[in-house]
Amino acid sequence: MRFLPVFLDLKAGPVVLIGSGELLRAKLRVLAAAGARLRVHAIDGNRDLTGLADDVAARVVFADSDPLTADLAGIIAIVCAGAGDIGVAMSARAKSLGLPVNVMDDLEHSSFIFPAIVDRGEVVVAVGTGGSSPVVARRVREKIEALLPARIGELAEFIGGFRKSIHARLPEFPLRRRFWERVIDGPIGALVLAGRKAEAEAALDRISDPSAFARAGKPEGSVALVGAGPGDPDLLTIKALRALQDADLVLYDELVSPEILDRIRRDTARIAVGRRVGKPGIGQDAINELMIEAAQAGQRVVRLKGGDPLVFGRGGEEVEALRAAGISYSIVPGITAAIGGAADFEVPLTFRQEALRITFLTAHKAQDAETVDWSTLTDTKATVVVYMGMTAAPSVRAGLLAAGRSAETPVGVFARVTRPDAQAAIGTLGELPELVARIEGGPAILIIGDVIRHAGTTRQNPTQIISDLLEAAA
Repeated sequence: MRFLPVFLDLKAGPVVLIGSGELLRAKLRVLAAAGARLRVHAIDGNRDLTGLADDVAARVVFADSDPLTADLAGIIAIVCAGAGDIGVAMSARAKSLGLPVNVMDDLEHSSFIFPAIVDRGEVVVAVGTGGSSPVVARRVREKIEALLPARIGELAEFIGGFRKSIHARLPEFPLRRRFWERVIDGPIGALVLAGRKAEAEAALDRISDPSAFARAGKPEGSVALVGAGPGDPDLLTIKALRALQDADLVLYDELVSPEILDRIRRDTARIAVGRRVGKPGIGQDAINELMIEAAQAGQRVVRLKGGDPLVFGRGGEEVEALRAAGISYSIVPGITAAIGGAADFEVPLTFRQEALRITFLTAHKAQDAETVDWSTLTDTKATVVVYMGMTAAPSVRAGLLAAGRSAETPVGVFARVTRPDAQAAIGTLGELPELVARIEGGPAILIIGDVIRHAGTTRQNPTQIISDLLEAAA
């Protein structure tokens, strides 16, 4: 690490800004928005402050003097942006005086650099790459911005308002830390993050004995049923990522991808509880028992499921078990395989005047397919999505054909959707078992209906090209 991250107190004195053009104006906007008082040497003579609020513009003073000879008493930092050779000379002067200096895009002549900044009021996150790649720093900043609650700065400000009074009542640091952990992670912190500051203040005021509050017994456990989506870790919701980072224990299905498991906090305990076709799992009752026991012990549990917890994920059964046990729980939706696969291969599950309804069903085995009333699924303006239907594909075809659906109905078999090794086989209902045979392993979904005609070629290498299907069906 070449550059040590530090935070400069902008109330300590003004910042000198030297340069020209849009580079100068960009730095002016950043510094002024941060609350800095600025002495600006505009080499190009442009003193336009359009776009700055009046209170911000009031902190900007344009200087007529030569920056190389100007009085720098009381200055806390020097920034050069679009200053040319003056920037290099100013760097030498600043270093001789022991002043921090930044010459934009010039590490050799800079003693500090500007990080990418996430600004949440009282909470500020700085991301730097040692000046090697500002674009990478910006991308990291975007990820952090997505993860941080919008009101995290308000939470810090809220705690700051009570900090002195609590410090006086709890002089022991470990106890004080435990007190604030319970506040932040509990209902009071949740109220602030929800924008209900007055209720949070009232709740904190009601804590008559901070020591007892801090020493309270085991924390209340909870369970979050979290949808992991179909495999691409970038499709996890922000709420799902937060749950994974907060969890003490994660119970995950076998279909959850390794890339998603990598998003779990490193010290979190993990237990694989799912099963694949033909392989036994620990059973739903055992999963329910694990969740309940861990939550009763005060742990924050995540039940991580492929797709969405409430779409063929038995989430409803788990909710009932948690309710019966009196366990606090939440549900975090995920992108289900049908939606992920449709986006991956540009299949519109609905299409105006052509596909007006969607039916989701599951068929692990032939026996599952035999229990379906296929007569309700013969409408040509309906799209049928079959989850886990590879094994039962012959029975799915037989059921639909017997009910009257045309053998020329377009069908797509989409495997491992949203993952790098995603694969598609596209053809007709009559060919369904043969299409499944072309797929190199699941999990896969079957999409049946005329919407397949509108599919694109996002993946470029579907097992059978869309145009071939259209030509055969013409």
